[in-house]
Amino acid sequence: MRIAVAIPCYKVTRHVLGVIEAIGPEVEAIYAVDDACPDGSGGLIEERCRDPRVRVLRHADNQGVGGAVVTAYKAALADGMDIVVKIDGDGQMNPALIGHFVRPIVRGKADYAKGNRFYRPESLRGMPLARLIGNAALSFINKLSTGYWPVMDPTNGYTAIHAAVLRRLPLDKLERRYFFESDMLYHLNIVRAVVHDVPMDAVYADEQSNLKVSRVLPEFLLKHARRFFKRYVYVYLLRDFNLGSVYSLFGALLCAAGLAFGLSRWVHGAVTGEPATSGTVMLAALPVLVGIQLLIAFLHHDVSHVPTEPLAADLDGEPESLS
Repeated sequence: MRIAVAIPCYKVTRHVLGVIEAIGPEVEAIYAVDDACPDGSGGLIEERCRDPRVRVLRHADNQGVGGAVVTAYKAALADGMDIVVKIDGDGQMNPALIGHFVRPIVRGKADYAKGNRFYRPESLRGMPLARLIGNAALSFINKLSTGYWPVMDPTNGYTAIHAAVLRRLPLDKLERRYFFESDMLYHLNIVRAVVHDVPMDAVYADEQSNLKVSRVLPEFLLKHARRFFKRYVYVYLLRDFNLGSVYSLFGALLCAAGLAFGLSRWVHGAVTGEPATSGTVMLAALPVLVGIQLLIAFLHHDVSHVPTEPLAADLDGEPESLS
């Protein structure tokens, strides 16, 4: 299978040449995307890199990591590549792991592989505590919005994808900046692609991240909420209506009814001074308790319906074995 590597380049001039040099011979094409880099990453690569596999693509305006990767994806599809691996140019992703990322795809076990720095405790030694806690919390929110409950470390940008699945994604609608990886998972779930986590170590070089957590956190939460509701409407109301749909609808209805009734009785008691009876309390609490149980049953149904049958074998023929 023809393997390509996509490298978004933005302020990575100190490491990108070393990253390219470390890419093994199993890779046929390397797309380095100069995302309007102020340091001239593209020019540096063209001037100093002699690897014939490398092709520099340029953006007139900065489009973010997602925009750079989409540009490389389109070039790889046009060149007839079978698998596209995305790594960063800052030296934090070891190119020697490319074989580990493409293996589950080549063997027909997955459509999309991504790195997971949480798989082994030893992998977390270099990760700052604040980043560790933030990634763990973000992973749970991502599970809820994308439907990939077994997947951890959703913002990990070391990924590989089968071209047959890539053709099914709305590339021009993908997020262009830091929400790109999470948005990819959301769209992959919509097409029912199989995602596989690949264990990897956390590596922190001397490059400074352009991501400001305090600035993007509210934006991330809002986008995750939107994608959860979009996924719910499409998967549980439009494309199919199943037991999970019943659990969620009745659970939400009972919770809303119990809360509304309880709030109305609380307001009535506050105005009149009459305490609520035990029967009134039970009438308010019982629907809420039953509703919560139904919502938990919905989550259990959602967890048990994570995609397990790879799309690539049906879309592109039986995958070859990895030699």
